[in-house]
Amino acid sequence: MRPACAEPSYSSAGSRTRCSSSCVSNGGTRTTETIRLAESEPLDLDATLGCGQAFRWRRDGGRWEGVVDGRCIRLSQRGGLLHYSGSDEPFVRHYLALDLDLDRLLAAIDRDPVIEAAIDRSRGLRVLRQPLFECLLSFLCATNTNIPAVQSRVEAIAGVWGEPAVGDENVRAFPSSTALRHATEDDFRACRLGYRAPYARSAVTAICSDPSWEGELSAVPHDEARARLMALPGIGPKAADCILLYALGHLDAFPIDVWIRRILARHYLPDLDTGTLSPSRYEAARSFGRDRFGAHAGYAQVYLFNARDLLCRD
Repeated sequence: MRPACAEPSYSSAGSRTRCSSSCVSNGGTRTTETIRLAESEPLDLDATLGCGQAFRWRRDGGRWEGVVDGRCIRLSQRGGLLHYSGSDEPFVRHYLALDLDLDRLLAAIDRDPVIEAAIDRSRGLRVLRQPLFECLLSFLCATNTNIPAVQSRVEAIAGVWGEPAVGDENVRAFPSSTALRHATEDDFRACRLGYRAPYARSAVTAICSDPSWEGELSAVPHDEARARLMALPGIGPKAADCILLYALGHLDAFPIDVWIRRILARHYLPDLDTGTLSPSRYEAARSFGRDRFGAHAGYAQVYLFNARDLLCRD
């Protein structure tokens, strides 16, 4: 049974206030606090958490509940007020990239009517800063499938190997690579990974064999990081580009999935509409996106994807 929460009340002092009410769950009392977003901090929380870039967020009524970096976090937004519990303000600001000058970034990628329409649809959508290993294994699970299936696999992995999340002992954090080092292919198959199970097993083994892997990957340039990711079993070009964008901060990454291919074919690259997406055609499409939208091409990709119903409408 979910905890009942009274409506919070606020004072006008400062950019953050502590709510007068609290929630009681199996993890104890959870106090809700608030960030008062400045005009220079536009945020569309629903678009940010619901666009498919992360897989452990669920909307429950007027709020979002998720598990990030071992913490059970609740977020909701009412206009310029961002309510949160389960973490502290610096973590929330970092995770949601609230320090990024989004208006300036969007102005830089707003180069044609197509991306302009996408920006108008979801202004305030931000690229999350996700934990690297969870992001990597999540997108390994995301090949040739849909978002609900990925969510199911990620939850299953957390349910088997994850520790209780801070803030709610009934929710499991995503496990570390070390926690998965003894997982077998059959274990991963039981989590519905299917043909991805041996890839997951091999990727975990490779990562565990090099304790400096994560630190080194975070420090190298875009192309080298991409090559190292694609050297891991089960990580192809699209998964690597997603990991670069969502976990490694390479905002110039431009992943090509089925929807981005359709958008590019309809509005930019007509020849992309036919035939299979071979590695060379993938690279051509990726290079086009990076060249057209520049240093923040990843934001263009996310906005185009989130406007796919509009941009692919017959």
